[in-house]
Amino acid sequence: MISLSKGLEKGSRMRMTEIIRDVSPHSIPGVLTGPNLAREIVAGQAAASVLALEAHDAALALQPTLNNGLFRVYTNQDVIGCELGGVLKNIIAIAVGMGDGLGAGDNTRAALITRGLAEMSRLGEALGGKAETFAGLAGMGDMIATCTSPQSRNRHVGMELAKGRSIEDIIDSMHMVAEGVKSAPTVIELAREKGISLPISEDVYSVITGESNARGVYRGLLRVMAGAESEPG
Repeated sequence: MISLSKGLEKGSRMRMTEIIRDVSPHSIPGVLTGPNLAREIVAGQAAASVLALEAHDAALALQPTLNNGLFRVYTNQDVIGCELGGVLKNIIAIAVGMGDGLGAGDNTRAALITRGLAEMSRLGEALGGKAETFAGLAGMGDMIATCTSPQSRNRHVGMELAKGRSIEDIIDSMHMVAEGVKSAPTVIELAREKGISLPISEDVYSVITGESNARGVYRGLLRVMAGAESEPG
């Protein structure tokens, strides 16, 4: 049973494959993920995705079926990392959207994406994912698409937050789900439990909850003293 969802269940904090295993113990759960904007897939444009199953033989058996024309599917055994990449990139996309909405430039966007990848890797590895997964399609690849595309719902949320709109107003006006909004509280809970610093994600969370606003967070980021690139911040 293959999940196409990118989120965590509220309350249980379970990944989608964990939910599948819980409700269907005899199934082989997996995830298909990556930079796969639906409109482009439907239009038949070239794209690549990752199929992750713990049962690698099952992934190899299913791979030829999912490979279709210009849709290329790679396999990966890191189910945890592939799922977490799809969760965490949505929160960073909200941050990028806020920057774009405030008129930030390409340098700012690149910095947010790169430092966002570092946050993804820190928490993802702490939760059992592999570093190389976050450097691949399920991590960096998906993040680039979600953070830069006009089709991105999470980026759209960030841009609207930059206008001063409340998260409730934005969500009510959307006809689709922006998973980053729902996932942010759970991600922050997990990071705090693990003692993992996620400055960008924390700022997004503070704006979503109304504790701060996009402009204030953006100015705060500019004042933060930078340390080594390998360090948080």
